[in-house]
Amino acid sequence: MTKTSFDLVVVGGGPGGYVAAIRAAQLGMSVALVERAELGGICLNWGCIPTKALLHSATVLRACREAAHYGVTGAGEARPDLAAMVARSRKVAGRLGQGVAHLMKKNGVTVFAASARLAGSGKLALDNGATLSAKHIILATGARARELPALPVGERIWAYRQALVADAIPASLLVVGAGAIGAEFASFYRAVGAEVTLIDMTPEILPQEDAEISQLARKAFEKQGTRVLTRCAVTASTTTADGVKVTLEHDGKKIEQTFDRVIVAAGIVGNVENLGLEKTRVKVEKTHIVTDGLCRTGEPGVYAIGDVAGAPWLAHKASHEAVLCVEAIAGLPVHAIDPLRIPACTYSYPQVASIGMTEARAREHATRHGGDVRVGKFTFAGNGKAIAMGEDQGLVKTVFDAKSGELLGAHIIHPEASELITGYGVAASLEATEEDLMHTVFAHPTLSETLHESVLAAFGRALHA
Repeated sequence: MTKTSFDLVVVGGGPGGYVAAIRAAQLGMSVALVERAELGGICLNWGCIPTKALLHSATVLRACREAAHYGVTGAGEARPDLAAMVARSRKVAGRLGQGVAHLMKKNGVTVFAASARLAGSGKLALDNGATLSAKHIILATGARARELPALPVGERIWAYRQALVADAIPASLLVVGAGAIGAEFASFYRAVGAEVTLIDMTPEILPQEDAEISQLARKAFEKQGTRVLTRCAVTASTTTADGVKVTLEHDGKKIEQTFDRVIVAAGIVGNVENLGLEKTRVKVEKTHIVTDGLCRTGEPGVYAIGDVAGAPWLAHKASHEAVLCVEAIAGLPVHAIDPLRIPACTYSYPQVASIGMTEARAREHATRHGGDVRVGKFTFAGNGKAIAMGEDQGLVKTVFDAKSGELLGAHIIHPEASELITGYGVAASLEATEEDLMHTVFAHPTLSETLHESVLAAFGRALHA
Protein backbone atom coordinates (compact mmCIF):
# COMPACT_ATOMS: atom_id res chain seq x y z
CA MET A 1 0.00 0.00 0.00
CA THR A 2 1.40 3.40 -1.00
CA LYS A 3 2.24 5.69 1.89
CA THR A 4 0.13 8.86 2.05
CA SER A 5 1.39 10.65 5.19
CA PHE A 6 4.70 12.52 5.18
CA ASP A 7 6.73 15.09 7.04
CA LEU A 8 7.03 17.08 3.80
CA VAL A 9 5.27 17.06 0.44
CA VAL A 10 6.78 19.07 -2.41
CA VAL A 11 4.54 20.07 -5.31
CA GLY A 12 6.63 20.43 -8.46
CA GLY A 13 9.75 18.53 -9.52
CA GLY A 14 11.89 21.27 -11.05
CA PRO A 15 15.28 22.51 -9.76
CA GLY A 16 13.56 23.95 -6.69
CA GLY A 17 11.24 21.05 -5.95
CA TYR A 18 13.53 18.09 -6.44
CA VAL A 19 16.39 19.78 -4.55
CA ALA A 20 14.00 20.48 -1.65
CA ALA A 21 13.01 16.81 -1.61
CA ILE A 22 16.64 15.64 -1.59
CA ARG A 23 17.71 18.02 1.18
CA ALA A 24 14.70 17.09 3.33
CA ALA A 25 15.48 13.39 2.90
CA GLN A 26 19.10 14.05 3.89
CA LEU A 27 17.80 15.62 7.10
CA GLY A 28 15.79 12.51 7.94
CA MET A 29 12.32 13.65 6.88
CA SER A 30 9.81 11.40 5.13
CA VAL A 31 9.26 13.11 1.77
CA ALA A 32 6.92 12.94 -1.20
CA LEU A 33 7.23 14.82 -4.46
CA VAL A 34 4.25 15.44 -6.73
CA GLU A 35 5.02 16.21 -10.38
CA ARG A 36 2.41 16.34 -13.15
CA ALA A 37 4.89 16.17 -16.06
CA GLU A 38 8.61 15.38 -16.28
CA LEU A 39 10.97 15.30 -13.32
CA GLY A 40 13.42 18.18 -13.62
CA GLY A 41 10.68 20.61 -14.58
CA ILE A 42 10.83 23.19 -17.35
CA CYS A 43 14.47 24.01 -16.64
CA LEU A 44 15.81 20.56 -17.30
CA ASN A 45 13.35 19.49 -20.00
CA TRP A 46 12.36 22.66 -21.87
CA GLY A 47 14.57 25.48 -20.62
CA CYS A 48 18.07 25.77 -19.21
CA ILE A 49 19.51 22.44 -20.32
CA PRO A 50 18.21 21.86 -23.87
CA THR A 51 18.80 25.49 -24.84
CA LYS A 52 22.41 25.23 -23.66
CA ALA A 53 22.81 22.04 -25.67
CA LEU A 54 21.61 23.83 -28.80
CA LEU A 55 23.80 26.84 -28.07
CA HIS A 56 26.83 24.59 -27.66
CA SER A 57 26.08 23.06 -31.05
CA ALA A 58 26.13 26.59 -32.42
CA THR A 59 29.48 27.18 -30.70
CA VAL A 60 30.94 24.06 -32.33
CA LEU A 61 29.56 25.13 -35.71
CA ARG A 62 31.11 28.57 -35.29
CA ALA A 63 34.46 27.03 -34.33
CA CYS A 64 34.43 24.78 -37.40
CA ARG A 65 33.68 27.70 -39.69
CA GLU A 66 36.54 29.68 -38.19
CA ALA A 67 38.94 26.72 -38.00
CA ALA A 68 41.34 28.12 -40.58
CA HIS A 69 42.02 31.06 -38.29
CA TYR A 70 43.50 28.57 -35.82
CA GLY A 71 45.59 26.68 -38.34
CA VAL A 72 43.06 23.89 -38.87
CA THR A 73 42.01 23.05 -42.42
CA GLY A 74 39.04 21.14 -43.80
CA ALA A 75 36.30 22.30 -41.43
CA GLY A 76 35.47 25.69 -42.90
CA GLU A 77 32.48 24.42 -44.90
CA ALA A 78 30.65 23.03 -41.85
CA ARG A 79 26.85 23.24 -42.10
CA PRO A 80 24.17 22.91 -39.43
CA ASP A 81 22.13 19.72 -39.16
CA LEU A 82 19.18 21.05 -37.18
CA ALA A 83 17.55 17.65 -36.72
CA ALA A 84 20.74 16.24 -35.21
CA MET A 85 21.18 19.30 -32.99
CA VAL A 86 17.61 19.00 -31.70
CA ALA A 87 17.96 15.24 -31.19
CA ARG A 88 21.13 15.76 -29.17
CA SER A 89 19.49 18.43 -27.00
CA ARG A 90 16.55 16.11 -26.27
CA LYS A 91 18.96 13.28 -25.43
CA VAL A 92 20.84 15.52 -23.00
CA ALA A 93 17.58 16.53 -21.29
CA GLY A 94 16.44 12.90 -21.15
CA ARG A 95 19.66 11.75 -19.56
CA LEU A 96 19.41 14.35 -16.82
CA GLY A 97 15.74 13.54 -16.26
CA GLN A 98 16.70 9.93 -15.63
CA GLY A 99 19.33 11.22 -13.22
CA VAL A 100 16.72 13.09 -11.19
CA ALA A 101 14.53 9.96 -11.04
CA HIS A 102 17.54 8.03 -9.75
CA LEU A 103 18.20 10.66 -7.08
CA MET A 104 14.60 10.43 -5.89
CA LYS A 105 14.88 6.67 -5.55
CA LYS A 106 18.32 6.84 -3.95
CA ASN A 107 17.10 9.30 -1.31
CA GLY A 108 13.87 7.46 -0.54
CA VAL A 109 11.57 10.16 -1.95
CA THR A 110 8.11 8.90 -2.92
CA VAL A 111 7.14 10.34 -6.30
CA PHE A 112 3.53 10.82 -7.38
CA ALA A 113 2.88 11.48 -11.07
CA ALA A 114 -0.10 13.79 -10.62
CA SER A 115 -1.33 17.33 -10.11
CA ALA A 116 -2.08 18.50 -6.57
CA ARG A 117 -4.15 21.14 -4.83
CA LEU A 118 -4.37 22.22 -1.22
CA ALA A 119 -7.34 20.55 0.47
CA GLY A 120 -7.42 21.85 4.02
CA SER A 121 -4.87 22.04 6.80
CA GLY A 122 -1.90 19.81 5.97
CA LYS A 123 -3.67 18.01 3.12
CA LEU A 124 -3.26 17.77 -0.63
CA ALA A 125 -5.75 16.28 -3.08
CA LEU A 126 -4.21 14.63 -6.14
CA ASP A 127 -6.00 14.39 -9.46
CA ASN A 128 -5.58 10.61 -9.36
CA GLY A 129 -7.97 10.48 -6.40
CA ALA A 130 -5.37 10.11 -3.65
CA THR A 131 -5.09 12.45 -0.64
CA LEU A 132 -1.74 13.17 0.98
CA SER A 133 -1.16 14.63 4.40
CA ALA A 134 1.97 16.44 5.54
CA LYS A 135 3.27 18.62 8.34
CA HIS A 136 4.81 20.89 5.73
CA ILE A 137 3.98 21.60 2.07
CA ILE A 138 6.32 23.34 -0.38
CA LEU A 139 4.84 24.77 -3.59
CA ALA A 140 7.43 24.71 -6.36
CA THR A 141 5.13 24.81 -9.38
CA GLY A 142 7.29 27.12 -11.48
CA ALA A 143 6.12 29.40 -14.27
CA ARG A 144 5.18 29.38 -17.95
CA ALA A 145 5.68 31.65 -20.94
CA ARG A 146 3.63 34.84 -20.99
CA GLU A 147 1.15 34.91 -23.86
CA LEU A 148 0.67 37.97 -26.05
CA PRO A 149 -2.81 38.56 -27.52
CA ALA A 150 -1.27 39.92 -30.72
CA LEU A 151 0.79 36.75 -31.20
CA PRO A 152 -1.22 33.56 -30.53
CA VAL A 153 1.10 30.54 -30.40
CA GLY A 154 0.65 28.09 -33.25
CA GLU A 155 2.48 26.45 -36.15
CA ARG A 156 4.36 29.60 -37.13
CA ILE A 157 4.31 31.51 -33.85
CA TRP A 158 6.39 29.71 -31.26
CA ALA A 159 6.91 29.79 -27.53
CA TYR A 160 10.11 28.27 -26.14
CA ARG A 161 8.88 24.65 -26.46
CA GLN A 162 8.23 24.91 -30.19
CA ALA A 163 11.49 26.82 -30.72
CA LEU A 164 13.44 23.97 -29.10
CA VAL A 165 12.17 21.29 -31.47
CA ALA A 166 11.94 23.07 -34.81
CA ASP A 167 12.03 20.79 -37.87
CA ALA A 168 13.63 23.40 -40.13
CA ILE A 169 15.68 26.56 -39.89
CA PRO A 170 13.41 29.57 -40.51
CA ALA A 171 14.40 31.70 -43.47
CA SER A 172 13.44 34.76 -41.44
CA LEU A 173 12.71 34.93 -37.73
CA LEU A 174 11.27 37.58 -35.44
CA VAL A 175 12.14 37.21 -31.75
CA VAL A 176 9.83 39.24 -29.52
CA GLY A 177 11.50 40.03 -26.21
CA ALA A 178 15.22 40.69 -25.79
CA GLY A 179 15.70 39.37 -22.28
CA ALA A 180 17.82 36.28 -21.63
CA ILE A 181 15.48 33.80 -23.37
CA GLY A 182 14.97 35.94 -26.45
CA ALA A 183 18.65 36.79 -26.74
CA GLU A 184 19.62 33.12 -26.53
CA PHE A 185 17.18 32.00 -29.21
CA ALA A 186 18.19 34.91 -31.43
CA SER A 187 21.83 33.93 -31.01
CA PHE A 188 21.23 30.26 -31.83
CA TYR A 189 19.05 30.77 -34.87
CA ARG A 190 21.36 33.44 -36.29
CA ALA A 191 24.31 31.05 -35.90
CA VAL A 192 22.55 28.32 -37.90
CA GLY A 193 21.61 30.68 -40.70
CA ALA A 194 18.27 32.36 -40.05
CA GLU A 195 17.81 36.06 -40.78
CA VAL A 196 16.92 37.26 -37.30
CA THR A 197 15.19 40.39 -36.05
CA LEU A 198 15.25 40.87 -32.28
CA ILE A 199 12.90 43.42 -30.73
CA ASP A 200 12.11 44.76 -27.28
CA MET A 201 9.93 47.53 -25.86
CA THR A 202 12.77 48.86 -23.70
CA PRO A 203 15.59 51.20 -24.82
CA GLU A 204 18.16 48.37 -24.89
CA ILE A 205 18.32 44.60 -25.16
CA LEU A 206 18.97 42.68 -21.92
CA PRO A 207 17.27 45.53 -20.02
CA GLN A 208 18.09 44.11 -16.59
CA GLU A 209 21.82 44.35 -17.25
CA ASP A 210 24.22 47.25 -16.88
CA ALA A 211 23.57 49.75 -19.69
CA GLU A 212 27.13 49.68 -20.99
CA ILE A 213 27.11 45.87 -21.16
CA SER A 214 23.72 45.85 -22.93
CA GLN A 215 25.02 48.26 -25.53
CA LEU A 216 28.07 46.09 -26.15
CA ALA A 217 25.83 43.04 -26.52
CA ARG A 218 23.70 44.88 -29.05
CA LYS A 219 26.75 45.84 -31.09
CA ALA A 220 27.95 42.21 -31.03
CA PHE A 221 24.55 40.92 -32.17
CA GLU A 222 24.37 43.48 -34.97
CA LYS A 223 27.91 42.62 -36.08
CA GLN A 224 26.78 39.00 -36.46
CA GLY A 225 23.94 40.15 -38.70
CA THR A 226 21.04 40.26 -36.27
CA ARG A 227 18.71 43.20 -36.78
CA VAL A 228 17.94 44.77 -33.40
CA LEU A 229 14.99 47.10 -32.82
CA THR A 230 14.42 48.59 -29.37
CA ARG A 231 11.47 50.69 -28.23
CA CYS A 232 9.55 48.36 -30.50
CA ALA A 233 6.38 46.30 -29.99
CA VAL A 234 4.08 44.05 -32.02
CA THR A 235 0.58 45.51 -32.30
CA ALA A 236 -0.99 42.95 -34.64
CA SER A 237 -0.26 39.79 -36.61
CA THR A 238 -1.83 37.64 -39.30
CA THR A 239 -0.71 34.09 -39.99
CA THR A 240 -0.82 32.89 -43.57
CA ALA A 241 0.42 29.85 -45.44
CA ASP A 242 3.60 31.76 -46.26
CA GLY A 243 4.45 33.27 -42.88
CA VAL A 244 3.41 35.69 -40.19
CA LYS A 245 2.62 39.24 -41.21
CA VAL A 246 3.24 41.50 -38.21
CA THR A 247 2.70 45.16 -37.51
CA LEU A 248 5.52 46.69 -35.49
CA GLU A 249 5.39 50.03 -33.73
CA HIS A 250 8.93 51.36 -33.59
CA ASP A 251 9.71 54.83 -32.28
CA GLY A 252 6.18 55.96 -33.10
CA LYS A 253 6.24 54.55 -36.64
CA LYS A 254 4.39 51.51 -37.94
CA ILE A 255 6.30 48.84 -39.85
CA GLU A 256 4.65 45.89 -41.60
CA GLN A 257 6.78 42.87 -42.36
CA THR A 258 6.31 39.16 -42.95
CA PHE A 259 8.47 36.59 -41.16
CA ASP A 260 8.75 32.86 -41.71
CA ARG A 261 8.46 32.25 -37.96
CA VAL A 262 8.06 34.27 -34.74
CA ILE A 263 9.33 33.38 -31.27
CA VAL A 264 7.51 34.96 -28.32
CA ALA A 265 9.88 35.46 -25.36
CA ALA A 266 8.02 38.18 -23.48
CA GLY A 267 8.49 37.03 -19.90
CA ILE A 268 6.77 34.48 -17.70
CA VAL A 269 3.79 34.11 -15.37
CA GLY A 270 3.64 32.00 -12.22
CA ASN A 271 1.75 28.70 -12.14
CA VAL A 272 -0.65 29.61 -9.32
CA GLU A 273 -3.87 28.26 -10.83
CA ASN A 274 -5.64 25.12 -9.57
CA LEU A 275 -3.58 24.92 -6.39
CA GLY A 276 -6.47 25.58 -4.03
CA LEU A 277 -4.99 28.88 -2.88
CA GLU A 278 -8.33 30.69 -2.83
CA LYS A 279 -9.33 28.94 0.41
CA THR A 280 -6.07 29.73 2.20
CA ARG A 281 -4.19 32.76 3.50
CA VAL A 282 -1.66 32.48 0.71
CA LYS A 283 -1.34 35.84 -1.04
CA VAL A 284 -0.75 36.15 -4.78
CA GLU A 285 0.57 39.30 -6.46
CA LYS A 286 1.07 39.59 -10.22
CA THR A 287 0.79 35.79 -10.65
CA HIS A 288 3.41 35.06 -7.99
CA ILE A 289 3.05 33.76 -4.44
CA VAL A 290 4.15 36.21 -1.75
CA THR A 291 6.66 34.81 0.74
CA ASP A 292 8.97 36.06 3.46
CA GLY A 293 12.75 35.63 3.50
CA LEU A 294 12.42 32.00 4.61
CA CYS A 295 9.91 31.12 1.86
CA ARG A 296 6.90 31.04 4.21
CA THR A 297 3.50 32.04 2.82
CA GLY A 298 0.61 33.49 4.80
CA GLU A 299 -0.73 29.97 5.37
CA PRO A 300 0.94 28.08 8.25
CA GLY A 301 2.85 25.05 7.04
CA VAL A 302 2.76 26.15 3.38
CA TYR A 303 5.87 27.47 1.64
CA ALA A 304 6.71 28.58 -1.91
CA ILE A 305 10.05 28.55 -3.74
CA GLY A 306 11.44 29.20 -7.20
CA ASP A 307 9.73 30.90 -10.12
CA VAL A 308 6.24 30.69 -8.61
CA ALA A 309 7.55 32.80 -5.72
CA GLY A 310 8.74 35.62 -7.98
CA ALA A 311 11.90 37.19 -9.36
CA PRO A 312 14.64 36.58 -10.07
CA TRP A 313 13.42 33.70 -12.22
CA LEU A 314 16.56 31.60 -12.11
CA ALA A 315 17.05 27.88 -11.53
CA HIS A 316 19.95 28.40 -9.13
CA LYS A 317 17.86 30.79 -7.07
CA ALA A 318 15.16 28.12 -6.85
CA SER A 319 17.64 25.46 -5.73
CA HIS A 320 19.16 27.75 -3.11
CA GLU A 321 15.71 28.68 -1.81
CA ALA A 322 14.88 24.98 -1.63
CA VAL A 323 17.79 24.27 0.68
CA LEU A 324 17.24 27.26 2.97
CA CYS A 325 13.48 26.57 3.16
CA VAL A 326 13.97 22.94 4.15
CA GLU A 327 16.73 23.76 6.62
CA ALA A 328 14.52 26.43 8.21
CA ILE A 329 11.75 23.83 8.55
CA ALA A 330 14.28 21.52 10.21
CA GLY A 331 15.24 24.26 12.68
CA LEU A 332 18.74 24.83 11.34
CA PRO A 333 20.22 28.36 11.39
CA VAL A 334 19.61 29.97 7.99
CA HIS A 335 19.32 33.44 6.54
CA ALA A 336 17.36 34.88 3.65
CA ILE A 337 18.92 35.14 0.21
CA ASP A 338 20.32 38.53 -0.69
CA PRO A 339 19.09 39.10 -4.29
CA LEU A 340 22.21 41.15 -4.96
CA ARG A 341 24.32 38.02 -4.46
CA ILE A 342 22.49 35.93 -7.06
CA PRO A 343 24.35 35.83 -10.38
CA ALA A 344 22.44 36.21 -13.65
CA CYS A 345 23.65 34.68 -16.91
CA THR A 346 22.60 34.96 -20.55
CA TYR A 347 24.13 32.25 -22.75
CA SER A 348 24.02 34.11 -26.04
CA TYR A 349 27.12 34.79 -28.14
CA PRO A 350 28.76 36.54 -26.47
CA GLN A 351 27.50 35.59 -23.03
CA VAL A 352 26.53 38.20 -20.45
CA ALA A 353 26.81 37.61 -16.71
CA SER A 354 26.38 39.87 -13.72
CA ILE A 355 25.93 40.06 -9.98
CA GLY A 356 24.87 42.92 -7.73
CA MET A 357 24.05 46.45 -8.81
CA THR A 358 24.45 48.06 -12.20
CA GLU A 359 26.64 51.15 -12.29
CA ALA A 360 23.58 53.41 -12.53
CA ARG A 361 21.88 51.76 -9.57
CA ALA A 362 25.08 51.82 -7.52
CA ARG A 363 25.51 55.55 -8.17
CA GLU A 364 21.91 56.21 -7.11
CA HIS A 365 22.49 54.15 -3.97
CA ALA A 366 25.70 56.01 -3.18
CA THR A 367 24.08 59.41 -3.73
CA ARG A 368 21.23 58.58 -1.34
CA HIS A 369 23.76 57.64 1.33
CA GLY A 370 26.15 60.52 0.75
CA GLY A 371 28.86 58.36 -0.76
CA ASP A 372 30.47 57.60 -4.09
CA VAL A 373 31.52 54.64 -6.20
CA ARG A 374 34.66 53.53 -7.99
CA VAL A 375 34.31 51.75 -11.32
CA GLY A 376 36.94 49.53 -12.88
CA LYS A 377 36.97 48.18 -16.44
CA PHE A 378 39.25 45.79 -18.24
CA THR A 379 38.86 44.53 -21.80
CA PHE A 380 39.73 41.00 -22.87
CA ALA A 381 41.96 42.55 -25.55
CA GLY A 382 44.56 42.87 -22.79
CA ASN A 383 44.34 39.24 -21.66
CA GLY A 384 46.83 36.68 -22.99
CA LYS A 385 44.53 33.66 -22.70
CA ALA A 386 41.69 35.46 -24.49
CA ILE A 387 44.00 36.44 -27.35
CA ALA A 388 45.31 32.87 -27.60
CA MET A 389 41.71 31.60 -27.76
CA GLY A 390 40.74 34.12 -30.41
CA GLU A 391 38.09 35.50 -28.05
CA ASP A 392 39.58 38.87 -27.15
CA GLN A 393 36.38 40.91 -27.46
CA GLY A 394 34.53 41.72 -24.27
CA LEU A 395 34.65 43.60 -21.02
CA VAL A 396 34.78 43.07 -17.27
CA LYS A 397 33.34 45.88 -15.17
CA THR A 398 33.39 46.15 -11.38
CA VAL A 399 31.67 48.68 -9.15
CA PHE A 400 32.86 49.37 -5.60
CA ASP A 401 31.78 51.57 -2.73
CA ALA A 402 34.52 54.22 -2.72
CA LYS A 403 34.75 54.42 1.06
CA SER A 404 34.31 50.86 2.32
CA GLY A 405 35.67 48.97 -0.68
CA GLU A 406 32.54 46.79 -0.80
CA LEU A 407 31.93 45.10 -4.14
CA LEU A 408 28.56 46.52 -5.23
CA GLY A 409 28.34 44.96 -8.68
CA ALA A 410 30.23 43.06 -11.35
CA HIS A 411 29.41 42.70 -15.05
CA ILE A 412 31.00 40.59 -17.79
CA ILE A 413 30.43 40.24 -21.51
CA HIS A 414 32.47 37.46 -23.14
CA PRO A 415 31.86 33.94 -24.52
CA GLU A 416 32.92 32.53 -21.12
CA ALA A 417 31.17 35.10 -18.92
CA SER A 418 28.93 32.58 -17.16
CA GLU A 419 31.94 30.58 -15.96
CA LEU A 420 33.75 33.69 -14.73
CA ILE A 421 30.99 35.42 -12.75
CA THR A 422 31.14 32.93 -9.87
CA GLY A 423 34.48 34.38 -8.85
CA TYR A 424 32.74 37.61 -7.97
CA GLY A 425 29.86 35.64 -6.45
CA VAL A 426 32.20 33.97 -3.98
CA ALA A 427 33.80 37.32 -3.19
CA ALA A 428 30.42 38.93 -2.50
CA SER A 429 29.30 36.04 -0.29
CA LEU A 430 32.50 36.33 1.74
CA GLU A 431 32.08 40.12 1.89
CA ALA A 432 35.50 40.54 0.32
CA THR A 433 36.74 44.11 -0.11
CA GLU A 434 38.83 45.50 -2.92
CA GLU A 435 41.96 44.81 -0.84
CA ASP A 436 41.06 41.13 -0.53
CA LEU A 437 40.53 40.86 -4.27
CA MET A 438 43.69 42.79 -5.09
CA HIS A 439 45.75 40.45 -2.92
CA THR A 440 44.24 37.30 -4.44
CA VAL A 441 46.66 35.41 -6.68
CA PHE A 442 45.10 34.61 -10.06
CA ALA A 443 46.64 31.86 -12.19
CA HIS A 444 48.33 32.86 -15.45
CA PRO A 445 47.42 32.60 -18.23
CA THR A 446 43.69 32.50 -17.50
CA LEU A 447 40.61 34.49 -18.44
CA SER A 448 40.04 35.03 -14.72
CA GLU A 449 42.95 37.46 -14.65
CA THR A 450 40.56 39.98 -16.21
CA LEU A 451 38.56 39.89 -12.96
CA HIS A 452 41.69 40.91 -11.06
CA GLU A 453 42.63 43.63 -13.53
CA SER A 454 39.15 45.16 -13.40
CA VAL A 455 39.40 45.41 -9.62
CA LEU A 456 42.83 47.00 -9.92
CA ALA A 457 41.50 49.43 -12.53
CA ALA A 458 38.81 50.66 -10.15
CA PHE A 459 41.59 51.95 -7.92
CA GLY A 460 43.98 53.16 -10.60
CA ARG A 461 46.30 50.16 -10.37
CA ALA A 462 45.60 48.09 -13.53
CA LEU A 463 48.81 46.48 -14.78
CA HIS A 464 47.92 45.52 -18.35
CA ALA A 465 45.51 48.25 -19.42
